[in-house]
Amino acid sequence: MGKRTKKVGITGKYGTRYGSTLRKLVRKIEVSQHSTYRCAFCGKDNIKRTCVGIWHCKSCRKVIAGGAYTLSTPAAVTVRSTIGRLRKQLAENP
Repeated sequence: MGKRTKKVGITGKYGTRYGSTLRKLVRKIEVSQHSTYRCAFCGKDNIKRTCVGIWHCKSCRKVIAGGAYTLSTPAAVTVRSTIGRLRKQLAENP
């Protein structure tokens, strides 16, 4: 069976509706929410989205709260790095 869509990918289900720009935005979101992510606990690529903000690892069965469409949001990455930097400063200056 040949490839059904050449350019549109997962948004082929919308046909010609809604405009190309909106379909491209939706494509980016839908691809990220349906892909698998690496588990921080077991190291396998088995984390899938179960519902909005809930991510489940199939191998170690951990449930993780994350972003709506991706496992970690840019804001969460910023907070994590800030907390690590502050902990490092606190350890250096007792």
